[in-house]
Amino acid sequence: MSASCAVRTSHTEMSMFLNTLTPKFYVALTGTSSLISGLILIFEWWYFRKYGTSFIEQVSVSHLRPLLGGVDNSSASSSSSSNGDTDSSRQSVSECKVWRNPLNLFRGAEYNRYTWVTGREPLTYYDMNLSAQDHQTFFTCDSDHLRPADAIMQKAWRERNPQARITAAHEALDLEDCATAYILLAEEEATTIVEAEKLFKQALKIGENTNVLVYIKRRLAMCSRKLGRTREAVKMMRDLMKEFPLLSMFNIHENLLESLLELQNYADVQAVLAKYDDISLPKSATICYTAALLKARAVSDKFSPEAASRRGLSTAEMNAVEAIHRAVEFNPHVPKYLLEMKSLILPPEHILKRGDSEAIAYTFFHLQHWKRVEGALNLLHCTWEGTFRMIPYPLEKGHLFYPYPVCTETADRELLPMFHEVSVYPKKELPFFILFTAGLCSFTAMLALLTHQFPELMGVFAKAFLSTLFAPLNFIMEKVESILPSSLWHQLTRI
Repeated sequence: MSASCAVRTSHTEMSMFLNTLTPKFYVALTGTSSLISGLILIFEWWYFRKYGTSFIEQVSVSHLRPLLGGVDNSSASSSSSSNGDTDSSRQSVSECKVWRNPLNLFRGAEYNRYTWVTGREPLTYYDMNLSAQDHQTFFTCDSDHLRPADAIMQKAWRERNPQARITAAHEALDLEDCATAYILLAEEEATTIVEAEKLFKQALKIGENTNVLVYIKRRLAMCSRKLGRTREAVKMMRDLMKEFPLLSMFNIHENLLESLLELQNYADVQAVLAKYDDISLPKSATICYTAALLKARAVSDKFSPEAASRRGLSTAEMNAVEAIHRAVEFNPHVPKYLLEMKSLILPPEHILKRGDSEAIAYTFFHLQHWKRVEGALNLLHCTWEGTFRMIPYPLEKGHLFYPYPVCTETADRELLPMFHEVSVYPKKELPFFILFTAGLCSFTAMLALLTHQFPELMGVFAKAFLSTLFAPLNFIMEKVESILPSSLWHQLTRI
């Protein structure tokens, strides 16, 4: 049998097979294809929403890339274990929960000064109302009604008008010495840090409640830090943490980190991070970005993007980039403030973890520390945007994004003043396979619908499409037949 006969025979058999197919077959085929692609799309979308990356890409890179020599197995396994710890830590983050800013400013000496100069209110009513609730929780107890001064202060913390609160504090002091009255005057009436410090020292002499004492000592340490007595502030904070180790709600370790960075005592900063950067404790921008700063400090002075692109990243540079990506994944708003791409405002008294308010509070106090480390901001500028690419770099097994809460923008608008444009979380691009499966699902669903509605027409279309699809094969076989000797071609067709 000649080659041309073989080609014609195969073509005839294909035509006979297509003619036997009924419209029901095409409906079943397109419907099944649409169902399968739809299920894949749903799973891919769920995986992307939960982990921030495509499951197909994750599996292909994790399993195919090592076979192609892209990733060393030992490094991948070690990275997997370390990233596993990171994944566990994400579960401890309280999403959309408002926290008291551990570095909050003084209303009388700092916030009011801003109002006098600009005529703008730096604090929102919602923020101040949260502070009033905090003060009632920290400073009041069941026996307060037995003492007239404490009873007055219970009402004073609930007053909306600042002047009414100050007047009530003076009334309480006219009756007797009252620690919480001195606290209110130090926070809201004192126009300088020196005046505030004197009032806090008076409150310390008569304070009895544990929460009151912790609050006073922390604010005194902050006064020392603001007045340039940083070593004294560090000692006060360390003593306070030793004396009251269980009162973590004040986050005194964040005050300590900022003071140690001011002293450039990086060894002690690392020691504090080792203690508090733990999976059982809530993460914060201060913890994540301070860890990134220390890693960047080891390589930033000699880092060059051009040189790194030619020779690849060293181990130390890789660690620094990973630390920056980890920090940016936790709070993506911080880099624009650190790089001064977005203007700063005074930080609020409360912050939302992973939100714009936390980014403002962190940058307000820590920008100077990043500027002090040569090349640190340059390294941040060169690497932070890579966190929001479809595949994070370096992509290793187990590297997943922090699932980002969708409620942060709304909550931040209540904490930040109206004149500030709230930073919006940068959206990651949808992975290719999600777009591909979405298109495939839509296309096959449309084919199934058309086949069901117009079975005869779609049957003719399918036959014509398949005939056109096999036409190049017939053409190639005819060309091959004309080139090869007939005896050789006969042996190939028999095989």
